[in-house]
Amino acid sequence: MSNSVAENIANFLKDYPPFNYLRHDELIQVATSISVVSLDKHKTLFKIDDKLHDSFYVVASGVVNLAVIADAEETLLNKCYAGDVFGLRPFFAKNNYMMTAKAREDSIVYAIPIAVFKPFVAQNPQVLDFLLESFATNTRNPFDKENRGKLITDNVYTENQSNEIQYFQSLTYNKTPLKITGTMVVKDVAQLMTENLIDSAVIINQNCPIGIVTDTDFRTKIANGRFPITTAVDKIMSAPVITVPENVSVAEAQLLLLKYNVSHLCVTVDGSDKSEVKGIISEHDLIVAQANNPGVLIKEIKRSLSPKELKLVREKLTDLIQSSIAKNIPLPHIYNITGEIITAIIKRSVELAILDLGSPPSRFAWLSIGSQGRKEQLLLTDQDSILIFEDVAPEKYRDVKDYFLKLSKRTTAILEKVGYQYCPNGHMASNMLWCKSMGDWIKQYNNWMKMPGEKSNDISSIFFDYEIAFGEGKIEDTISDLIAGNTKNNALFFDYLGNDALRKNPPLNFFKKFNVEEEGEHKGKFDIKSKGIMPLVDGARLFALSLNLRGINNTYSRFKQLALVDPKFSEIYLNCADAFLILSKFRTLEGLKTDSSGDFIAIEELSKVERERLKNALSPMRDLEELIKDKFQLTQFS
Repeated sequence: MSNSVAENIANFLKDYPPFNYLRHDELIQVATSISVVSLDKHKTLFKIDDKLHDSFYVVASGVVNLAVIADAEETLLNKCYAGDVFGLRPFFAKNNYMMTAKAREDSIVYAIPIAVFKPFVAQNPQVLDFLLESFATNTRNPFDKENRGKLITDNVYTENQSNEIQYFQSLTYNKTPLKITGTMVVKDVAQLMTENLIDSAVIINQNCPIGIVTDTDFRTKIANGRFPITTAVDKIMSAPVITVPENVSVAEAQLLLLKYNVSHLCVTVDGSDKSEVKGIISEHDLIVAQANNPGVLIKEIKRSLSPKELKLVREKLTDLIQSSIAKNIPLPHIYNITGEIITAIIKRSVELAILDLGSPPSRFAWLSIGSQGRKEQLLLTDQDSILIFEDVAPEKYRDVKDYFLKLSKRTTAILEKVGYQYCPNGHMASNMLWCKSMGDWIKQYNNWMKMPGEKSNDISSIFFDYEIAFGEGKIEDTISDLIAGNTKNNALFFDYLGNDALRKNPPLNFFKKFNVEEEGEHKGKFDIKSKGIMPLVDGARLFALSLNLRGINNTYSRFKQLALVDPKFSEIYLNCADAFLILSKFRTLEGLKTDSSGDFIAIEELSKVERERLKNALSPMRDLEELIKDKFQLTQFS
């Protein structure tokens, strides 16, 4: 390749990571070895199960789609534009390609030989970090069975790097569990467990788990004479089973064992007890996999006796989040782990309040709403919550509500000392509006959903993103059933929610410039929360409610599930899922850097590449807005 051509390629690459980490002479060395590949529209560069090439690729011009096959249909995972790197599998894996790369339009790509570029990876940690993150992004998809939940397939991390990475990787567990029926007698089950050298057996019905029996059950229920050895095993089994998906990470598994106080988890195809059993995770599996992990924070939380001690745990969590992001841990994993730890902090705060006030006069549930209800609260933002107590006799109502208001005020005060500010809008259980009986809450949700905008000044959508942090699970289920029932044939509700989702100011103006704040404390900065993240949150919630996707609160997970249940628009949903992660990472990094909520970004402080990445992440919103208008035929409030 002539020097002039190599110079032109080097000048192109220097604006994009990871090449911007290289010196000019190193870029020339790389550029001299590059092959230029011309791809006609719809031409395939490589496809699933092709043998690995000896190069990876950079888009010089045009667009290249990365896709997988699911249910006999090609599903788009990512679009690669000028400067984007793809085809990194030869760096980190031995198996064939797991996806297809096809030109969306006439394109030119640069093929960079692995052998030439590898020395620069070994010499430059920033280059390695970038390639790891890119590879993780391109393999982390719901159809990548082998690498789902993993960052890489080879041990390419250096020994001095943080061990925290292992806690987010999938773990090794027993994939040939003993499956039995509930009618088998205990004696026979014990014999089978002894022969198979295992300490558990899963009781199944049509291959779905309905219970589990362990060595502990035999010691506490059989050996002490409570049940004879001729008893049917379903009489001593533990039920329901705590289930997890096949790609569960070490940290997630540890947190679930602690949360539910069990010694085994059942692995199923989709993570629910309504799908086929694929394996069993035991405490021993976790002991082998780890010496220390975020589960330690859960233990510290459970032992905490003051807000000060809880605050120390929250500070450790912030350090964990920061280091995990620095090591390019996939954001969905960080959300899952952080969400469980914050839930434990909230639960302990309620427990400390109860220790002060005495036992509650009735059963109740403390629900986190808003970002923590979606398990998307990485930064120390304000707290949002509601309290629901069971209906009591009219003459007891005032005293009961008075107790729960006191409980709520003590709990929110504890959380404020931990670092979670009071909600400026008063969306907290300590507000008498949001601390009330089940009957009152049923009336509240009915008013919001059947007469939106009439009996309240606004229908605050955060009340539809919730997760129980403490109390009676059946209370949460009652609210979920109520919402699901009220969504049926309720065009008025979706008109209101749909239009509310569309009222946000656009992130970019007519000239594709960022719409920044024109006055006030944040003048000149871009509000990434209200103009970027919240439209995606609102859109995901809107479609999730309309399609009755229960139990899926996280925005990223909602979009991923929507792509499966509404495949006609899967490309829009998947683009929105990726956009949400990118925008959330921008916000989190800003918050960690400035010790703030991260809501406002100084655009001028971003590099050219970062600004373009931010703009690209905002582009799926237009398609989402059009889909909302079309799906819900918005007319009533327009």
